[in-house]
Amino acid sequence: MRILSLVNLRSGQADEGIYDYLRILGRSDAEIVLRFVGGKHSLTSQLEDAKEFDRVVAVGGDGTVSGVCHALRDTGVPVVVYPAGTANLTALNLGVPSDVVALADMTLHGSIRSFDMGELDLSPEGNEVPGPSRTSRPRGFIVAAGAGFDANIMDGARDLKPVLGAAGYLVSALQHLTPQVARFRLVLDGRAVETEGIAVLIVNFAKLQFDLSITHRSDAADGLLEVVVLRTRNAVELIPAVWAMLIDRAVGSHPDRSAGLDIHQAREIFVDAEPALPLQFDGEVLDATTPFAARVLPGAATFVVP
Repeated sequence: MRILSLVNLRSGQADEGIYDYLRILGRSDAEIVLRFVGGKHSLTSQLEDAKEFDRVVAVGGDGTVSGVCHALRDTGVPVVVYPAGTANLTALNLGVPSDVVALADMTLHGSIRSFDMGELDLSPEGNEVPGPSRTSRPRGFIVAAGAGFDANIMDGARDLKPVLGAAGYLVSALQHLTPQVARFRLVLDGRAVETEGIAVLIVNFAKLQFDLSITHRSDAADGLLEVVVLRTRNAVELIPAVWAMLIDRAVGSHPDRSAGLDIHQAREIFVDAEPALPLQFDGEVLDATTPFAARVLPGAATFVVP
């Protein structure tokens, strides 16, 4: 088996664990190629020969994983998630183990499954979802993308994560209890929706920080994305929805999410906001604001899973 391991130098949690992992794989007679991104080498250039490998290991956070998957979309090349970021939501949703021995075993003997991914267009024209933009490189996401409150949290957590880890997101949320309320205009598969709130999330995998599921009907292999509007006027009003997520996790029931959330499904999505709001995808804050378009790429990402 030939394995390409791609390490994001900006992810600080891989440390020596990655070398233990690669050593275990090497003892199984796998051929290992180790490359790094984050310096002068781009992710795309390091994946030019990816089809020559049986596995590509993405070592980093969710942004690294989504970047690798978008570069390899529709190729069928299996991606292994090595969780070396802060939240590691892709690994959480896929059930990927954090123990390097179990992770190496999954790499060699795990199942191969295809999942949907989302694609953002930051330069949409009107209400259309045109596919790859002529003026802005499209960005792929595996877990979720969004505008507003969630982007504020991601931005505020950047300096906190090296010290607090995932708790940095909670601290940042507490620092943004009164986010900007905006008027949203959505176009969902051609259907117009007008509403207001503090954020719009485009969700592929439902489990977010602290193992909370924002929607219990999400299926990352159904060819649809969930569009979740946080239709509150402040973060405190989200408490009933968060409480419902906690009950889900504790007892497995599915209480109503209607308090504070509107949930839609669509394949092609257009989002505009007044005033304009910041954007994020898979925890990466973008140097851009609304409007944006998104679409689902059915079965475009291939993962090795337990």
